[in-house]
Amino acid sequence: MERAALVAQAHPDVQLTLAHVVSESALDRLRRLLPAEAGGLETGLRAQAGQALAELATNLAARYGTRLTTELIHGSPLGTICDLAEARDADLLVMGARGTHFVREMLLGSTTERVLSKSRRPLLAVKQRPQAPYRRILAPVDFSAHAVAAVNTAHAWFPDADIVLLHAFEVDIESTLQLAGLSDAQIHAYRIHAREAAMTEMEAFVAQLDVPRARLTRQFVRGAATLRIIEHEQTMDADLVVMGKHGQSVMEELLLGSVTKHVLAHSTSDVFVASQPA
Repeated sequence: MERAALVAQAHPDVQLTLAHVVSESALDRLRRLLPAEAGGLETGLRAQAGQALAELATNLAARYGTRLTTELIHGSPLGTICDLAEARDADLLVMGARGTHFVREMLLGSTTERVLSKSRRPLLAVKQRPQAPYRRILAPVDFSAHAVAAVNTAHAWFPDADIVLLHAFEVDIESTLQLAGLSDAQIHAYRIHAREAAMTEMEAFVAQLDVPRARLTRQFVRGAATLRIIEHEQTMDADLVVMGKHGQSVMEELLLGSVTKHVLAHSTSDVFVASQPA
C-alpha cells in the first residue's frame, strides 16, 4: 500500500483504491463451525475489517497526499480482485508478492501469481518497503512485443528511472556442437555471431520504445535467462525488475515454466509485469 501511494503521489491525476477481500471460504467455515453465532461474528468481522481499511486509507492520504477510495468486498480473492480491476478499469494493480499464508502459497502459488496468470492488466508485485521512487530498473528483454509493452508501460509510470535492457543469449545447440567435436575456436565464433545478431535485434527493439535514449543502457550476457537475470539484478542493485508477461513462445512457457514467474519468485527487488494489449 505504501508503494502504491508513492506511485499515486507521482501521478496527481491517479486515484488509488485500497481493496480488502474478506474470504468467502473463511466465512463458510465460520458458518459451519459456529452456526448459531456465525451471523454476529460475521458482522463483527466485516466491521473490524472496514475500520482497519478506513484507518489505513486515512493514514496513507495524510502521508502521501493521494486521492483514496476503499473497497471492502467478500468472495474468492482471485476472482474478486480480477473482477474489481475490470469494473474499475484499473490502469495498474499493486500487490504484495506474498500474503500472510506463506506455507499454503508455497504449495498453491501466491494470490499475486494467480492474479498475474488471469489478468492482463499491468501488475506491480512489491517485495521491499519503499524508501524512494524507483531509480534503477532492470528490464530483461527477448525482443518480443510483450517486452516492448512492458518497458513502455514501466517508463510511463516511472519516467525518472534509468532502465538497463538486458538480453541473455545462448548459442543454439552449443552442447551438440561440443559433442560433435567442434573446436573451442569454432564454438567461440558461433557465440560472437549470436551476440552480433542479438545486438542487431536490440537496436530494432529500442526503436520501438517510447523511452528517451539517455535513460537506456544495453547489456548482453550469455547463458540461461533465469540465472542471468537474478545475477544481474543483484550486481546492479536494481530497485525494480520489469518483465513482459509472455515471451517469444507461449507454448514453451507453458511446458518449461515461465521466466517471468521465476523472477517473481526469486528476485529480491519489486517486479513489474505488463503484456501487450489483447
